[in-house]
Amino acid sequence: MREPINVSGMVLSASPVGEYDKRVVILTRELGKITAFARGARRMKSPLMAVSNPFVFGEFQGYEGRDSYTLSGANIKEYFLDLAQMQPGVYYGFYFLELAEYFGQEGNDETQMLNLLYVTMNAIRSGKQDLRLIRCIFELRTITISGEAPQMFSCMECGTKENLTVFSLRDSAIYCPNCGKTIRDPWPLQPGTVLACRYIIAAPLAKLYGFTVNEEILDELERLLRAYLHRYVEKKMKTLQILDVMK
Repeated sequence: MREPINVSGMVLSASPVGEYDKRVVILTRELGKITAFARGARRMKSPLMAVSNPFVFGEFQGYEGRDSYTLSGANIKEYFLDLAQMQPGVYYGFYFLELAEYFGQEGNDETQMLNLLYVTMNAIRSGKQDLRLIRCIFELRTITISGEAPQMFSCMECGTKENLTVFSLRDSAIYCPNCGKTIRDPWPLQPGTVLACRYIIAAPLAKLYGFTVNEEILDELERLLRAYLHRYVEKKMKTLQILDVMK
């Protein structure tokens, strides 16, 4: 007998299977990242049609199979339908879903990642913050959740917490100017960039999107995060190609 499941999560991706079905990847609180099949979801009157699309957030019911799950129903809290009308915001949203799918793991507690996705989609739809900054925040916080955050709070060598302005991509760490003279790849950073990184890494989720930076700091933050992800993320995100074209 197949075991029923009831999980809270967000649909990260959906793809057609056969003539009428869909394969969906859902990030859940209870089971981590799972793959589920929505039988008949592409039929016009199917109750699974609307609930098996990316961005959909809510409770999903189904059954566990040998290698995947079968979706049988859902109680949806948020469809995020308005994102589809927000360009380029919706493309940032798809990128965030793809990044979450890359880092998400089956059987892992993904509560932090799921909550981050939810508040980030709301940050996009609010229109109050630069999408470039939202991207930087999401990327660094995602890296932090995955345990790959750079050391930004004290000098990697001497331990001082003051005047930290030299970053090493190779060491994934910050240094004071004196210790920074000895590293192979010194990357001078403005104090505002270091403070922004610290805030993103440690801020409570409810306040994560409650700050802004000037253009100079944002440019440097972007360069830093692009280089960091290029070093630590092996997959080339398809959605990034769209964002790069739209710049």
